[in-house]
Amino acid sequence: MIVTLTVNPSLDRTVELDAPLVPGEVQSAASMREDAGGKGINVARVLHDAGDVVRGVLPLAPTDPYAAALGSALPVHAVPITGHARCNLTITDPVGETTKLNLPGPTLDADTAATLVDAVVAVCEREGADWLALCGSLPPGAGDDLYVQIIHAVRARLADPPRIAVDTSGPALAAAVADGRPDLIKPNELELAELAGARLPEGVAIERAVADIAGSLVPAKIGAALVTLGGDGAVLVDSDGAVHATIPPNVRVRSTVGAGDSSLAGYLHAAQAGASSAERLASAVRHGSGTAALPGTRLAGPDDLPTGEIALTELR
Repeated sequence: MIVTLTVNPSLDRTVELDAPLVPGEVQSAASMREDAGGKGINVARVLHDAGDVVRGVLPLAPTDPYAAALGSALPVHAVPITGHARCNLTITDPVGETTKLNLPGPTLDADTAATLVDAVVAVCEREGADWLALCGSLPPGAGDDLYVQIIHAVRARLADPPRIAVDTSGPALAAAVADGRPDLIKPNELELAELAGARLPEGVAIERAVADIAGSLVPAKIGAALVTLGGDGAVLVDSDGAVHATIPPNVRVRSTVGAGDSSLAGYLHAAQAGASSAERLASAVRHGSGTAALPGTRLAGPDDLPTGEIALTELR
């Protein structure tokens, strides 16, 4: 069982252009779609479609239009709030360039935050969670340490707490690493560099640069780091070492929306199957590449995964 938390869900509207975006101009759109999104919900969807047992936790008002877009297929536990989920706008063009406009979301007051913490603990206990994935940005009103509060509560109150993955950025990620020691983080290369207070060196292959930076955190502050590199694949640094995986050949990027979420889902999917570190990394890259090859906000299902070879290279 995998539990995901989406503390700042979003109603994602995606506009697909038939030509590159030109700022300041009037352009025609090829299509538009609307999805119930948010990083944790995206991770849960991919896992659910892959056949894993999953439950998503999120704050959600009963009258929120987000609920209709979410539907009933994905098992969720909703914590009632008064505000409605934010709406985010994504613009994609034929060459795979993505422009996103993200709104802040409704304010999360202290009482609701405490209720959310209690709900996450209760769901993990009831479902016997193996993994808890804390995903996405924090809404206004939530302190930077909200994920830390959840990590401490889960580990203190449960006799057999789940392993914890964190996929966020900025102060929320810094707080989780400083005070929560998550089992896994999933930044991209820029988020990792910001977290470590490091600069990506010039003239050094990106995979080796991030392996060195992540190595300064593993195992001192985190159990493992899955660092996504876009078209350069991903790097996994854990107790077994550091490995780089390339994306499969012939993958044409159409939209990067949800690719990182799919990568985390691919890792967790393989972890649930008892896969090795290298196999978890390959699964992460395959799922992320599958979503990147799809238009708009579509997430890769089992039939969308590329079948080409993923080259693995040990970095240390």
